[in-house]
Amino acid sequence: MHSWPHAPSRSVTEPGTYFITAATYQKQHRFASHEKLNLLQSVIFVTCIEFNFELQAWAIFPNHYHIVGFCPVEKGVKKLTEKIHGVSARKLNRLEGQAGRRIWYNMWDTLLSFETSYLARLNYVHNNPTKHGLGPSLNYPFCSAHWFETQGDKSFVETVKSFKTDLLEIDDDF
Repeated sequence: MHSWPHAPSRSVTEPGTYFITAATYQKQHRFASHEKLNLLQSVIFVTCIEFNFELQAWAIFPNHYHIVGFCPVEKGVKKLTEKIHGVSARKLNRLEGQAGRRIWYNMWDTLLSFETSYLARLNYVHNNPTKHGLGPSLNYPFCSAHWFETQGDKSFVETVKSFKTDLLEIDDDF
């Protein structure tokens, strides 16, 4: 099976821990307000609960998002992202009076089969708001960094923060 850089890894369908990135159509800032970011975050949270997807990190922006979590069922990531994108697109289009408008372009998922890959991606997601120039990640309300710092096991938090992310190959040119 051939794959190309912009295709979701539909060949990986097994249960496991995943890093997921999704982008809006033409990288447009469709969720460019607090209200719209809150809408998307709520859809992600509710859908993760519905699919028993154990959300472990998230960073949500006007034109993309990253999540890390454990998917307990085969083909669950595909179904999860389809639901997130369908529900969020309908709600946003209803809010803006734009029925049928395309919101999402694509998504990419990676099965994290090595502990070091998992820890590095947790660190990456938690630092993503800072990477995108939005100030300290701890202050960005649509990211798990503050929750992780205040609720996480201190030694685990320090371990995650020690992992380098500069060598990760993540399409995050938004």
